[in-house]
Amino acid sequence: MAQAVDALRHGWPVAFDNGPLLLPIETGIAAQARSGQLLISAARAATLKLANQREAAVPHAPVLIGSGEPFTLRSALAVADPALDLDNPLKGPFRAEAIAWQAEAEAALELARIAGILPAFMVGPDSAGEPVPVTASDLAAWQDHASLRIVTRARLPVSASDDAEIVAFRSADDLREHVALVIGQQCGDMAPLVRLHSECLTGDILGSLKCDCGPQLDAALHAMADAAGKGGWGVLLYLRQEGRGIGLVNKLRAYRLQDQGFDTVDANQRLGLPDEARDFPVAARMLDLLGVRSIRLMTNNPKKVAAIEAAGVAVTERVPHQLPDNPHNARYLATKRERMAHKLDRSGHLLT
Repeated sequence: MAQAVDALRHGWPVAFDNGPLLLPIETGIAAQARSGQLLISAARAATLKLANQREAAVPHAPVLIGSGEPFTLRSALAVADPALDLDNPLKGPFRAEAIAWQAEAEAALELARIAGILPAFMVGPDSAGEPVPVTASDLAAWQDHASLRIVTRARLPVSASDDAEIVAFRSADDLREHVALVIGQQCGDMAPLVRLHSECLTGDILGSLKCDCGPQLDAALHAMADAAGKGGWGVLLYLRQEGRGIGLVNKLRAYRLQDQGFDTVDANQRLGLPDEARDFPVAARMLDLLGVRSIRLMTNNPKKVAAIEAAGVAVTERVPHQLPDNPHNARYLATKRERMAHKLDRSGHLLT
């Protein structure tokens, strides 16, 4: 799996069992490659207004499109990248075509998401080079967190609490390294206050005002420190899942689309990516390795509660995580409330 992700990041072709050679459009380095077909997401196909999409494609599944002229990497990128739509308003006509290798197509788009690139491929291009082989079992192994383990732990005083320990996790099948910060004295008989915090470089490190990630992280640590001061304890799981699972570069692409007027859900969909792609079973595995079976979960998102419970962790309480909005993230929080079912009122504050 790591080899396949590396191949896509380098722009090399891949090939699934029973599927054609696929060259990533965003990163492809085979300058002479030509293809009569592209593989794109259903959401991207809808944006392109393919007239026969409903007849040729499974709903919400990858779409195979053809054109009268062979695609080059340059012309294919104009089709694949919605950020280029304003510069390339006239595209097509294209037609959706039936896919005989549907499972492999779905796996390919998922692999692109994991690699953090646009979910779009040239199909069977000539002059693309030898493909890196990929199997469905490779993807299944990546999604199975049985190999995740604790590799080291150390005392880490932080501004919120000088009584904290950092725990690092690593998996043989995943290059990302997740960490947990345990605040206070761990007690197996008491459900800790837990925050599942997905990595956000722009919010956590750069102080972005477009989201509420940085303030959420800081407030969660202080809440856990307060709980520890009252005899409880807390666990912050810092999950390396930037952009709710779509990766940093694609998140910034979504920001660019938001600047054009799209909300965060529509921006992700125009990119052909899900608005929620986080891996909550990995969080459940981390908690299990820490010996945590039940938690008090800090979240405004009932779907996160359901997801972590489905992964085998008992949630004894959903703890509201109240934070004010600002002029730059007010629409983002409104989208969370209105389209993603977060428990927020119209001023950005939490509903209890």
